[in-house]
Amino acid sequence: MPANLTPQYLEAEERYKQAKDNQERMKALKEMLSTIPKHKGTEKLQADIKRRLAKLRDEMEHKKGGPGKRRVSFHVEREGAAQVAIVGPPNVGKSQLLVRLTNASIEVADYPFTTRTFHPGMMPYENIQIQLIDLPPISAEHMENWVPMIIRDADLILLMIDLSRDDFTEQIGSVGKALEAHNIKLVRSPNRIAEDDREGSKETLIVGNKIDLERARENFEELKRLYGADFPILGISASKSIHLEELKRSLFQMLNIVRVYSKPPGKEPDVSKPFIFQKGSTLLDFAGAVHRDFVQNLKFARVWGSGKFEGQRIHRDYLLTDGDIIELHTG
Repeated sequence: MPANLTPQYLEAEERYKQAKDNQERMKALKEMLSTIPKHKGTEKLQADIKRRLAKLRDEMEHKKGGPGKRRVSFHVEREGAAQVAIVGPPNVGKSQLLVRLTNASIEVADYPFTTRTFHPGMMPYENIQIQLIDLPPISAEHMENWVPMIIRDADLILLMIDLSRDDFTEQIGSVGKALEAHNIKLVRSPNRIAEDDREGSKETLIVGNKIDLERARENFEELKRLYGADFPILGISASKSIHLEELKRSLFQMLNIVRVYSKPPGKEPDVSKPFIFQKGSTLLDFAGAVHRDFVQNLKFARVWGSGKFEGQRIHRDYLLTDGDIIELHTG
């Protein structure tokens, strides 16, 4: 749990846990959001509260429509270091991309709306796994009503389009418009917009498929000209496995993941099993992840890593960097 949570926040959190209906939960969540300290250490918790608020609004809106209009609720159990939702219009190659990156066993066919439910798969990247979720297609005419719930929970959105078609701007526009109707806005980075507008904003990577085709390469240049200032963009070929390693690196970098390794005093570190944090996390976050008692009992710590003096002492608010090897000393 992040440090320095106010008594008002903790009281609101307890009311949320004891709430008997959605109205009470909504009121408690809003109070939690308004009383939580706004600093780097609480960003993930703030985002989690906002996701819960959005989900609750969806549920309450559906109940107003009566039992016959209630939407099915879907949830994807989180696995690995992070979760990425693959979205896009019909027949752009999303399922094929999932198969290429994760070896998932799903149907891949050259006709629209083959995917009717979600398909998760684990993408290996160096010594971690990142969860990818292939979702049913989104278009101006149709979107499964449970899809926004999964998108809100994801850490990152991969918006895939077919660059061999000349309607690539319409492909992006139709997906964006359908999601905005559910208060989800695709953005380059939520940190670049005002704090009040961050709720519902999802960091997005635009991936243009079929870059192996000449027409797609021409359209890719136009895509970068039109959208390059607003989104990170990458051209790939799912069928030919072109630029898929670059795609993996881009996803990892955009997720802002920091891998940290624990080194028991006098022993070698286990570099096969990193602790996973977001950039901006501190030594105290790491200490608490190793063992909750270490936060209170931490005497000092040493760090090994690229560009550091080997074994140098670090303070409690030291910012973790990818590849750090940390030795904790308590007393």
